[in-house]
Amino acid sequence: MSFFASNIKLLRKRRGRTQDDVAFLLNMKRPTLSGYENEVAQPGLEALVTFSKYYNVSIDTLIKVDLASLAESQLRQLERGYDVFVSGSKLRVLATTVDSDNEENIELVSEKAKAGYRTGFADPEFIKVLPTFQMPFLSKQKKYRSFQVSGDSMLPIPEGSWVTCEFVQNWNLIQNRHAYVIHTLDDGVVFKVAENLIRSEGKLRLYSLNPIYEPYEVHVNDIREVWKFVHFISSQIPEANSPMEQLSNQFIQLKKEVESIKTKLKPKQPKGKTGNLFGDE
Repeated sequence: MSFFASNIKLLRKRRGRTQDDVAFLLNMKRPTLSGYENEVAQPGLEALVTFSKYYNVSIDTLIKVDLASLAESQLRQLERGYDVFVSGSKLRVLATTVDSDNEENIELVSEKAKAGYRTGFADPEFIKVLPTFQMPFLSKQKKYRSFQVSGDSMLPIPEGSWVTCEFVQNWNLIQNRHAYVIHTLDDGVVFKVAENLIRSEGKLRLYSLNPIYEPYEVHVNDIREVWKFVHFISSQIPEANSPMEQLSNQFIQLKKEVESIKTKLKPKQPKGKTGNLFGDE
């Protein structure tokens, strides 16, 4: 099935152009353009190239991808020149919600909702029942979602905090030493610091901020979504010391206690014999 007709009509309307406008700019007759948009006529290779250059979208995308099914943030990326068929990465269709002004919401994925999110992340029916909110200081050109942190692997970010993240379309752009929410096939939603090994080994190496947790690797085939950390909200004040500093301080305190115990257990030296004021007995 080709989506060419609906796609060129959608792109034209998003630019606020009439059929006369586009036909003039593409040096074609308006009835010809109308025939393409209404599937009365089929474009030849030359016409496909013309539309591809005008909208800055690959021919593959114009034909194979239903642009109407994409989220607004994805359409904006496409219009800015990011085309997955050109870059070679996989197109990821994101289920999302909008408010009454057609602005994309920030959905909240609580700890309880994570189990359902594991399988329902791509289901619009599941996504639309998640609580939503808006943050006016975040870019309207990007898609955001908030996830609740569980466990202590990312201390000093406290357990129960909400981390707001930006959707990452192209995983090749994942930055080393940056924090991400990674939706994996086996572990569900995890919050980690990433090392990008996709180009060389086809995987990510994930680290915790808490040093007691060992890093591990996840293959791209086991990844479902990637969200880049933007900020977090918490009702708790993070502890002043890092886990490593805490361990160091505990070790020093333990060492002092051991030295104190050694001192108390050390045998006392016998006192020297004192002389008799009246001479020896």
